Amino acid sequence: MLKSMTGFGRGESCGHGKRFTVELKSVNHRFCEVVLRFPRSMVSLEDRARRFIQSRISRGRIDGYFSVEECGERSPVVKVDKALATSYYKAMEELKATLGLTDAVSIQHLINLPGLLVVDEPAEDDDALWPVVSEALEQALGGLMQMRLAEGSQLKADLTRRLKRVEELNEQIKARAPQVVTEYHNRLTQRLQEWLRNVPLDQTRLATEVAIFAERASIAEEVVRLASHIVQFREFLDEGGPVGRKLDFLIQEMNREINTIASKAPDLEISRVVVEVKSELEKMREQVQNIE
Repeated sequence: MLKSMTGFGRGESCGHGKRFTVELKSVNHRFCEVVLRFPRSMVSLEDRARRFIQSRISRGRIDGYFSVEECGERSPVVKVDKALATSYYKAMEELKATLGLTDAVSIQHLINLPGLLVVDEPAEDDDALWPVVSEALEQALGGLMQMRLAEGSQLKADLTRRLKRVEELNEQIKARAPQVVTEYHNRLTQRLQEWLRNVPLDQTRLATEVAIFAERASIAEEVVRLASHIVQFREFLDEGGPVGRKLDFLIQEMNREINTIASKAPDLEISRVVVEVKSELEKMREQVQNIE
């Protein structure tokens, strides 16, 4: 199915006494760019998360926000720096002797000294945490993909409608093209008769001039190529998947053909149709920029 590059998803999971939350949002980008923001305690999981996302998404800029908080009861581990405590104690005893003090050094004197008590945060095991983190990430990706698919469906409907209009306009150009030569022949004949008056027209020379004009103004090849691009565009829409670049390329080719038609066919009616085609193609180009 056709997918947009715009979406949002959120996931949450709990495990190992922690609650993990993941929020993903994606916008247009030529390539697949993944920018993740992890807490310091989880930064070692960043590469795994990036590879996980890139395995599911082909194009777009994806911004990911990961957060963690404690859930459930977890007893902190407090450790005493015994070597530091001994040093503090010796320093106090020396200070007492130097100053001639008699007060005893107690635990109350030591307990508030910096660095004596340390809350130990054991290093997390990445392999143990990853299944929990990936569960939240999977939920967020699911929501993101669902939104991208829903918007992709709307984009396909709009592009299909506009493509049909371009196809109809191309048929109008095709039907009009032979009349351009006929009208040129009539105008040229009328003008020559007005200029020459009673002098007979050289029909051979007239036919030659008309033939030269017909060759120069022929848009048959451009009309056929434009029709071919339309068929390919419709096939890519039905194919789905990451076809945004292919569709963008085809719109460039269709613009090239319609510009050539405009320059080769000096006709007011064809010029009017060309303007409408270019308007539709520009709107299609804007929509295609959002397709994966």
